[in-house]
Amino acid sequence: MKTILTWILRILGVLLGVLVIALAVAAFTPVPRDELPSVYGAGASSVQPSTTGLLRAFPELNSPVDNPQTPEKVELGRLLFFDPVLSDNNEMSCASCHHPDLGFSDGMQLAQGVEGEVQRNALSLWNVAYNAHFFWDGRAETLEDQVLVPLEHPNEMQVSDRAALEAELAAIPGYVELFEDAFPGEPISTLNVQRALAAFERTLISNDSPFDAYAAGQLDALTASQRRGFALFRSAATRCFECHSAPTFANDTFRITGVADLEGQEHDPGRSAVGDAPDSAFKVPTLRNIVLSAPYMHNGIFSSLEEVIDFYAGGGGRADGVQGVDPLIRSFELTAQEKADLIAFLYSLTDESNLPQIPSEVPSGLPVVSPMRNIERETAAETNANPSGETVGSGSGEQIVVQAGETIQAAVDRARAGDTVLIPYGVYHERVVVDLNDITILGVPNDAGENPILDGQDKLTEAVIASGNNFEIGYLTVKNYTDNGVIVEGVTNVHMHHIYAEKTGTYGLYPVQSTGVLIEYSEVTGADDAGIYAGQSENVVIRHNVVHGNVLGIEAENTVNSELYGNHAYNNTCGILVVLLPHLTSRVSLNTVVYDNLIEANNHSNFAKEGTAAAIMPPGTGIALIASDNVEVYNNIVKDNNTGGIGIFSLTIAFDKDEIDVGDRPENIYIHGNQLSNNGQQPDPFLAQLGVPGSDILWDVSGAGLRVDQPEEGLNVFPPVLPSSSWSDWAYNMYWNALNFLIGLIS
Repeated sequence: MKTILTWILRILGVLLGVLVIALAVAAFTPVPRDELPSVYGAGASSVQPSTTGLLRAFPELNSPVDNPQTPEKVELGRLLFFDPVLSDNNEMSCASCHHPDLGFSDGMQLAQGVEGEVQRNALSLWNVAYNAHFFWDGRAETLEDQVLVPLEHPNEMQVSDRAALEAELAAIPGYVELFEDAFPGEPISTLNVQRALAAFERTLISNDSPFDAYAAGQLDALTASQRRGFALFRSAATRCFECHSAPTFANDTFRITGVADLEGQEHDPGRSAVGDAPDSAFKVPTLRNIVLSAPYMHNGIFSSLEEVIDFYAGGGGRADGVQGVDPLIRSFELTAQEKADLIAFLYSLTDESNLPQIPSEVPSGLPVVSPMRNIERETAAETNANPSGETVGSGSGEQIVVQAGETIQAAVDRARAGDTVLIPYGVYHERVVVDLNDITILGVPNDAGENPILDGQDKLTEAVIASGNNFEIGYLTVKNYTDNGVIVEGVTNVHMHHIYAEKTGTYGLYPVQSTGVLIEYSEVTGADDAGIYAGQSENVVIRHNVVHGNVLGIEAENTVNSELYGNHAYNNTCGILVVLLPHLTSRVSLNTVVYDNLIEANNHSNFAKEGTAAAIMPPGTGIALIASDNVEVYNNIVKDNNTGGIGIFSLTIAFDKDEIDVGDRPENIYIHGNQLSNNGQQPDPFLAQLGVPGSDILWDVSGAGLRVDQPEEGLNVFPPVLPSSSWSDWAYNMYWNALNFLIGLIS
């Protein structure tokens, strides 16, 4: 008996020792942290000084330090680009698939290799100098690397022996001289072929289109139809601008649109075949010179822009049951006139002022591609305006009053920088577009104190779309718009105040990619996404507003330096959401302070559109912090929210890991001094599926640096113990590692 007891004590001692060692290891194992990107991507990108807020800075050129641009390299690259000598059979040149007269594409559904079709449509080369990834799947990260792929592809130029190609070029006297001029003292090499071709492709810049003239202040550079189309392009209905943003009208993200595979063609996995991405995600291409480069999409499935628009209007591949379609792609309705206007705007992105000349001959003496007629050039010339070339000047700071029988837009069009447009009380059925800087729009209440009303009659998409810096708007009622109340995009200094927005579709008040935002003393209800939404912006203040009856009361998404205080959020699905979402230009959600707000009874059913990020939010949520970093929440009253008072979650709660291209953990969250009561009493089934109870504070045990300093009496929290500011780093590490180990065992 004594022996058995001795062995039991020894075993317990060993187990205790193992536990002590495990806890010691956990204590000194740091909690993993996300790596912040060097460039955040939040805020305005408009160029100052400017006449409008549409003049945007182009990104840095993708130009390696070991291949500086020189005229000699460019000329060598131009001749090589058109010379079939680079192909194994001396019959195919770069220009065979990237013809300058076809928008540097080839006009074919699928590009043609030496042995028939390849799997994808030939991408345009316009503005490739600004790309960070190349090809539809982004497999190359420099132009030099990109050049090598078709050069050695077995169904493209078929160069299998670099030495043989170099010897062939060295046997051509003209190339011997050109290579010596471009690369003095260096032998002819495949590497220098790459460098020369890349140098030439970096000259294919399109930045002087009618749109660019309009952005620079030549307001007659766009026709009336194109201006209407531009409004649709950046509306919350189409959301074109969120993926195809100025000035490149592209971005270096990979998205699932749901385009069907071609009949009889092997499935194309897109980015997932070469990188960490979901299946069928493809690069967002530029819309510059888009009218010249039909057909469209990665497999050329659509022969016209009309077909492309119809596809997106139907919700992309979501209409055919495709899973994982990007949440920015939603169905919308356009009239025939609106579709024509949108296409007219796309024609305004046409600019071939840097079109290179097709050489009449090349040093090899081989035949070059012939010039081709592209009928869309003629259509563009007919569609685009003949501007005067005059840039609008500044105003005198006068007040421009909307006259009886006059539209608000007409008065806005008369205004110049520094002017104020006054809207007398009345009901107006229109959409207003403001692109000039320093414009103020104010309603003039009637004797009863009622503000003028912009009523979209459930037909118009937005009440106001503004892209002017130093924009102020206030004392208005906006209601019954299908997609948005007031949207301000890409500018600096935005002030929205004393606005009542009701039933405005996706968002009520919507600044996006802007810097210096103030939204105050406004009320928003009935938005099927967020009542007040600040997206991809920086230096944002949202204060003294009332939001109710929305899916999300207030949302700060991928935004830097936000301050949310003095707001009252009730009867929304979620009162306040601070979130970092993937696949956006802004890569962070940083430095948010939420204080002195009343967040109560946000138990409204979720009526967001299917497939949107907002549709995931469980009803009964007070404040949700998802994947955001450096957030302080204090002095708020958070009560009567059925699912939870304050929730802190990783982005993996809503997205699969392979869909996430940003840091997914909420880090450095400090919660203190809040009044929390009666939260989590009737939690949504969504929590039960996660095995989490309703609570005043919920944490999914992700992310470093959570500190909670709240009175414990009467407080329901999950997990039952939350780290406080009194904890040492080793205690936090031990607790975090132990909990995540246990979660791993049971999940």
